Amino acid sequence: MSMIIRTIILCAMMMALLPEKNGAQELITNVYGRDIKLLNGKWNAIVDQYDQGVRMEIFKNRKPEGKTDFYEYSFDGAKRLNVPGDWNSQSEELQRYEGTVWYQRTFDVALNKYKRYLLYFAGVSSRCNVYLNGNKIATHEGSFTPFQVDVTKMLDDGRNLLVVEVNNSRRVNAIPAMAFDWWNYGGITRDVMLVELNDVYVSQYSLTLDRKHRDVIHVNASLSLPIDNEKIVLQIPELGKKVSMLTGRDGKACADVKVNNLQRWSPDNPKLYAVTLTFRDDEVSEDIGFRNIDVSEEKVFLNGKEIFLRSVSFHEEIPQRMGRAYSEGDAEMLLREAKALGVNLVRLAHYPQNEHIVRKAERMGIMLWEEIPVWQSIDFANSDTREKAQTMLREMILRDINRCSVCFWGVANETKPSQPRNSFLQSLLYTGRSLDSSRLFVAAFDLAYYNAEKDRFVMDDPFISQLDVVAVNKYMGWYAPWPKEPKLLTWDVARGKPLVISEFGGEALYGQSGDPTVASSWSEDYQAQLYEDNLRMFSNIPNLVGVSPWVLFDFRSPFRFHPTNQDGWNRKGLVSDQGMHKKAWYIMRDYYVKKKLEYSNK
Repeated sequence: MSMIIRTIILCAMMMALLPEKNGAQELITNVYGRDIKLLNGKWNAIVDQYDQGVRMEIFKNRKPEGKTDFYEYSFDGAKRLNVPGDWNSQSEELQRYEGTVWYQRTFDVALNKYKRYLLYFAGVSSRCNVYLNGNKIATHEGSFTPFQVDVTKMLDDGRNLLVVEVNNSRRVNAIPAMAFDWWNYGGITRDVMLVELNDVYVSQYSLTLDRKHRDVIHVNASLSLPIDNEKIVLQIPELGKKVSMLTGRDGKACADVKVNNLQRWSPDNPKLYAVTLTFRDDEVSEDIGFRNIDVSEEKVFLNGKEIFLRSVSFHEEIPQRMGRAYSEGDAEMLLREAKALGVNLVRLAHYPQNEHIVRKAERMGIMLWEEIPVWQSIDFANSDTREKAQTMLREMILRDINRCSVCFWGVANETKPSQPRNSFLQSLLYTGRSLDSSRLFVAAFDLAYYNAEKDRFVMDDPFISQLDVVAVNKYMGWYAPWPKEPKLLTWDVARGKPLVISEFGGEALYGQSGDPTVASSWSEDYQAQLYEDNLRMFSNIPNLVGVSPWVLFDFRSPFRFHPTNQDGWNRKGLVSDQGMHKKAWYIMRDYYVKKKLEYSNK
């Protein structure tokens, strides 16, 4: 394919980035690299269990003025909640609350008539209505992806009233739906900021290394307005590159940039380059890395070298605090623990986690698998649900398009074949690939089973043929009994595709000893034996390219009813809720040490 044709295709892909509905606009790239004013801190809050707040117009925050005036609400003297943060961990009465909470604060701004202003929410769980100065300005659904609103014409010079109606009720047509194996945290769980921008600015951009070539960077840039024949200048000083691109009538510009002596990002060398884009007096900068990720037959290659994915998963949760992870410090703790295990990949299960985690993982040399929470009991026949999933996928990709550590986009976890499901997931692949062709698309399945007649594990799902990488969750020794000695078990699953064992393991209460052959002992001894057995079985999977035990930390889940061994916790963690390593942790660490040495010698 010629450079000209490739550039035309890339520009066409940029056209696929359609504006969002319900007041929110298409996400800007690199919000943390802009001129921002954080609106974090203590917010006033009113719990609205019966959803009466809209009828009472709480969002106007009215106060009595005359002798006969009164209102049956007040943010003055109300509960105070931290933003970012979940309400569950901040108030005992809200620990299990599912419903509506109204958040309120004021902020001051000195308006500049030559500037534009955005309100940007990095994450609200799980749906919200946003009101500014008494007027509804946006609606958003999806706990784990950001949204923004242009409020230039809505702000007052001076004091402004911001109210957010937040609801975390589980719903049949939501993503995830009515039941999921993690805590249903509610609240404004990520950063809130007011972004000040030039009247016209570089709104979106992406720089990605070609899927197969190490010397071609594909560049896309977009202005906030469709202005023709304007110059956007890209600079990568360390590579000696300064490239001018002209916009088309849609305000978009594309280029293929040839580079020499590029140091590609990898877990062993997480190299990032300072990148700047300039339009008139508007400038945005950030550090960006470049790498090739690709598949060939049954193998995965990073920068042209075969790689084994030494992975683990964790939830966006600090177990010791029993609350959502939201800060850079939280990200550091989670990722340091993963790094200590010897991983080169983290599967951010089962939803896009906060940007602090993604950016810090990149600097630490950890590849990422990001996925949207299309998990089990989704209403696949509902077109509204499908649109929500497409929006979530688009928001995830737009936010992290320049994070080279993100190597895999996940579109589903543990779904079962049906015509509606197949069509649903196909639409996600179409949406994802129209936005990003530089990464691998994956889904995790729990359908592999032992076929006694064939004496091997098999899996039937027609959708796997459309994926770059196939992943299987299989809890042998926990949810499935061993049909024979683990070392004798063979697999014939997704042949011709790279296969990842994306979940395996079992539950153990830290410090508990017991019979290593009895699952109901809930012991570290049983969990350790289970890990040893699974690792023996993995050696008989011919197309295995990686494993990812479930899970790094014990995590909270209402699924888990055992009063003494679980008590509302999923105990599959290699690390306890108090940060203590279980016996199985050492088994996985030693396995990863051996795998790293094995593949470094290839």
